[in-house]
Amino acid sequence: MSYYGRRVSRPTSSPGKTAAMEIQRQPVDNLSGIGPQTALKLQKLGVHCVQDLLFLLPHRYEDRTRVHPIGSLTAGMSALIVGTVELSDVLPKGRRSLICRIGDQTGFINLRFFHFSANQQAQLKPGTQVCCFGEIRHGYAGLEIIHPEYKIIHSRENVTEDSLTPIYPLTEGLRQNTLRKAVKQALHLCLPHLTDWLPAPILQRHKFPALAQALRTLHCPQPNLSSHDIQQSSSLKRLAFEEFLAHHLRMLQNKLRQKQWRAPVLQADEGYKKRFLASLPFRLTKAQRRVIGEIETDCANNHPMLRLVQGDVGSGKTVVAAYNALLALASDFQVAVMAPTELLAEQHLRNFSQWFAGFDCAPVFLTGQLKGKARQQTLESIADGSAKLVIGTHALFQESVHFAKLGLVVIDEQHRFGVHQRLALREKSQPTGLRPHQLIMTATPIPRTLAMLQYSDLDLSIIDELPPGRKPITTSVIPSERRDEVIARIRHWIEKKHQAYWVCTLIEESEALQCEAAEKTADYLRDALPDVRIALVHGRMKAADKDGVMQAFKRHESDLLVATTVIEVGVDVPNAGLMIIENPERLGLSQLHQLRGRIGRGDVESYCLLLYQSPLSESGRERLKVFRDNHDGFVIAEMDLKMRGMGEIMGTRQTGQVQFKIADLNRDKEQLERVQQAAELICKDHPEAIQPLIDRWLGDAGRYAEV
Repeated sequence: MSYYGRRVSRPTSSPGKTAAMEIQRQPVDNLSGIGPQTALKLQKLGVHCVQDLLFLLPHRYEDRTRVHPIGSLTAGMSALIVGTVELSDVLPKGRRSLICRIGDQTGFINLRFFHFSANQQAQLKPGTQVCCFGEIRHGYAGLEIIHPEYKIIHSRENVTEDSLTPIYPLTEGLRQNTLRKAVKQALHLCLPHLTDWLPAPILQRHKFPALAQALRTLHCPQPNLSSHDIQQSSSLKRLAFEEFLAHHLRMLQNKLRQKQWRAPVLQADEGYKKRFLASLPFRLTKAQRRVIGEIETDCANNHPMLRLVQGDVGSGKTVVAAYNALLALASDFQVAVMAPTELLAEQHLRNFSQWFAGFDCAPVFLTGQLKGKARQQTLESIADGSAKLVIGTHALFQESVHFAKLGLVVIDEQHRFGVHQRLALREKSQPTGLRPHQLIMTATPIPRTLAMLQYSDLDLSIIDELPPGRKPITTSVIPSERRDEVIARIRHWIEKKHQAYWVCTLIEESEALQCEAAEKTADYLRDALPDVRIALVHGRMKAADKDGVMQAFKRHESDLLVATTVIEVGVDVPNAGLMIIENPERLGLSQLHQLRGRIGRGDVESYCLLLYQSPLSESGRERLKVFRDNHDGFVIAEMDLKMRGMGEIMGTRQTGQVQFKIADLNRDKEQLERVQQAAELICKDHPEAIQPLIDRWLGDAGRYAEV
């Protein structure tokens, strides 16, 4: 049948699952009206095969199921109308346009075309009957529609649709009619043979419709449904649920696959461990000891540990990582510690050098700044195994770096690295035939719901206790009208030989604008505080320059550091106990908490001043109050999730980790919370559904969890 395109034909009998999948997996250019160029445009929308069209949902709908009398039209509405051309003329004044007035028994309206052809003008001659659709607007001579969709009709022709008209996302050069026809073909081809991989108990428990019915409803909704009805429909909820489920199953699948890999057994004798703990200038907290116990249990097994350690700013994650490194070093394996910036890598270098001073394993440092002979010597020591403890930045995963016997990978602030970078570091262990254990650390508290989605493949440890002696940070909320008071406070603070941060934020995503704001603020503060040594750091500076400014600040060569949010992950400066955050209402609570964590690291009392712009909205006031009154990062993260929504947090904190076709993290949070139980049921009673669900939603997508 030509309807199905040049090379697609519907089977004469009902196909089996394999044949049905072959139909769904056919290239999209097998459909009628889709040539190679259109197929390339569809790829930009994530459409590669016929099945992909099923899950390319409309983002809105138009009602063309009934004809509106012209006399009933009002500005702002979109409507389907039928009328007879009463006059047609080209207006030469102003912007040249074709005006066509059509009317019915109830009134008339003008159609205006700024782009038109002579043939189009000839078509729209008086007496012609026209059906058109568009948005009604006020014009110079009454109501008008600019560039309506229209067609010439005969008197008895049916012009209405049986269902709401879908409006799909487009890309340049792709038309709605082309996409609608392609989707219609895909539905006709696939729906009769679409396998519903969700088991009946799940469908019944959540009152979900069958997959074919859900897709039919969303692509061709009935006229009585509003956009709100569709957004809240069981059909959309069912698809969001299945997409979340597919991602969760992929994570669990990766975790199971990981259990099949071989890893070195990492252990140290009691005397060795006691000597290390005794050499530390502080005692570990109960939370640190608990997490260390979990790590020791993992590393005593011969399959790889993949553990995420969450700990609030200052909770002591790094010394836990050092203890893990001790296990690897005692077992004669190499350790790689990777940090997102040279500044943070250097901080780890100092800490590890101090903690391992008596253990004959001086750390080796590798960053992009290391050049020439020194770099070559470092690479050789890593390759021959003489360098046991290697600390660095993303330079660790470059092709020129070869480990002799890598047993443990520690990744700090994991969300700052891409998936492929972490994969590359793991592959460095291949010469031994063993996979390294991995310890991933983050100071970014992750709400439980997000952790279930993002990190269900990881074993999770939480350091939920701060070391004794950490002084609480006093947080104040101050309107910008009191800026002079804040500047006076800075002057008084610095006179006492202390240091301070001034953090600039902008609501715009443009890094250039943020940096410009920081530069202007630095100039303003230099004028207001002429005796204060003021430094500036922002994201557009070269890494070496940025690190140089931060190191100079740490050495107290400057008193006040003006910065963008790049200092969110930075070095410890114990003498910096005052922070001013400008426009804090523009940041999420979790990011504010990260920034505040830069202070409160020394013996001095610490203060965080939130300098907001008046007037502050009610929601902004509530958010800043929550932040002022709470210091527990996990409580703040949950409140942030509640107030801003999941999508915004994932977008800013976990960019690039998980991409969804249909599911919306804010709208579909309720569905996400049901996924874990469904995954357990499928893994136990319906394992045959696991891979088809993953293939349907993820295809050949990157392996998120294999880091």
